[in-house]
Amino acid sequence: MTALQKPSVAWSLVLGAAVFLLDRAHKYLQVDLGGWTGGEVISIAPFFDYVLVWNTGISYGLLGGLGAEMLLVVMGLAMLALAWWWWRDQAFLTRIGIALAIGGALSNAIDRVVYGAVADFFHFYVGNFSWYVFNIADIAISAGVLVLIIDVLRPKARTEAQP
Repeated sequence: MTALQKPSVAWSLVLGAAVFLLDRAHKYLQVDLGGWTGGEVISIAPFFDYVLVWNTGISYGLLGGLGAEMLLVVMGLAMLALAWWWWRDQAFLTRIGIALAIGGALSNAIDRVVYGAVADFFHFYVGNFSWYVFNIADIAISAGVLVLIIDVLRPKARTEAQP
């Protein structure tokens, strides 16, 4: 079986593409078709608003002062490193986690090119405590990191011969 025929490759490619397409479709519908430009707020529950906030940083607004071009370079290098890891590692969970992260990161990178910032929509809060505003891509990236942590922490089968 060649590397491209392995189930982990197929599943992870499909999952990464699905995350990318779902996030792109959501942003297209809300920003391009819906005409949202930023600052819109729809209160859904006492702890959740559906909004549009433009994030010029990476995660939690980090590195927002770098400028779009430098952020794209940093993100491109990170995605290349993840793609190399994805190709080298044969573990199913590792490939799934990386695919989730790359699918989300690629969609957010497209935002930077198309809009000049990342479109974030989901805002959870409790009283005056506000959690950051995020999007579908951010959920996928976080889920991918969680899968990678689980993969690292789970017990591995011993491969050496037992005495």
